[in-house]
Amino acid sequence: MPLARTARGWRCGALKQMKVMKFLAMAMLTGVFVGWLVWSGKGSEVATALAALPVSTLGLLFAGLLFSYVLRALRVLHEFGEQTRGRFFGCLKLVLTHNALVNLLPMRSGELAFPLLLQRDFGVPVARAAGSLLWLRVQDAFVLAGLALAGWPGLGVGLRAAGLLLLVAGGLAMSPLAQWLLVRTGSGGKLAMIAAALADAARHARVGWLWTLANWTVKLLVLSVVLARLLGTGIDAALAGAVGGELSALLPVQGVAAVGSYEAGVAAALATAGVPFAAGLQAAFSLHLLALASALAAAAAAAAVPGARAATHKTSSNTPKQQS
Repeated sequence: MPLARTARGWRCGALKQMKVMKFLAMAMLTGVFVGWLVWSGKGSEVATALAALPVSTLGLLFAGLLFSYVLRALRVLHEFGEQTRGRFFGCLKLVLTHNALVNLLPMRSGELAFPLLLQRDFGVPVARAAGSLLWLRVQDAFVLAGLALAGWPGLGVGLRAAGLLLLVAGGLAMSPLAQWLLVRTGSGGKLAMIAAALADAARHARVGWLWTLANWTVKLLVLSVVLARLLGTGIDAALAGAVGGELSALLPVQGVAAVGSYEAGVAAALATAGVPFAAGLQAAFSLHLLALASALAAAAAAAAVPGARAATHKTSSNTPKQQS
C-alpha cells in the first residue's frame, strides 16, 4: 500500500508538472507573437486594416458565424430531442457559452463546459454528454479534412478524389466502430459508460454529418471572405488560410486564447498559396480578433437574456428523471 500511494503521488506530481510546463509554453508562444507585433510595428497596421473593413464585411462575418452557431445548436436539439423538447434557445445558449469558453480557457479546458451544461440545463447524464462531445469532434475532424481537400488550391484531381474517398470510407466506419467498442468494453466502469454514450451518439450519425457539414461550410466560407478582403487575395488562397487556422487546434501546444498558434496555422497555410508569412500572420491576427469578438459578444448576449435558464429548469422539472 505505501508503495502504491508513492507511485500514485509521483504520477500526480508528474502530471501537474507537465500541465505547468505546457501552460508556460502556451504563454511563451503568445508572448513571442505579441512581442513580434509590437517590435515590428504590425500592431498599428492591424488596427488600420480592421478600421478599413467595410461595415458590410463585418456584418457578413458576424451574421455568418452566428448562423454557424445556430446550425450547431440545431444539431444538439436533434440529438437530445427527448431532453431538449424543442427548447432551441436553450441549445443555442449552451453552444454559445461552450464556444466562448473553448476560445478563452487554456489547454482546451473549455470543452468541459459542454457535458456540464447539458447536465445542468437538460438533465443529460455527463457520460452521455461526454460521448456526444467526442463524437462531435470526430465528425468535425472528418468534415474539416474533407472541406480542406475539396477546396485546397493546387491539389491534383486524383489526389483530391482519393483523399475524399478515404475520408468517406473512414466516416462510414465510425458508427460500426463505436458499436464494436461498446461490445468490447462490457457493461461496467466509466469507459463502458463513455462507450455506450459514444454508440448512442453514433446512432444519430446520418443527420449529425449533415449538420456538421453545413456548420463548417458556413463558417469557413465567411472566414475566407473576410481573410481574402484583408489580404487582397483570391478566395481559394483565403480558404486554405481559414482551414489552416482551424487545424491549428490540433497542435499539442497552443497560445493563450489560441493567440499565436492560430495565426501560425493560417500563415503557414497561406504560404503554400504564395502569401508572405508576415502578411499572413498580420491578416490572421485581424481575423482572430474579429472571430473572438463575435464569439464573446454572442455568448454575452445570450447570457443577458432574462429567464432563459429558469424556463429550462421549469420544463425539465416536469419531465421524468433519467437514470445515469
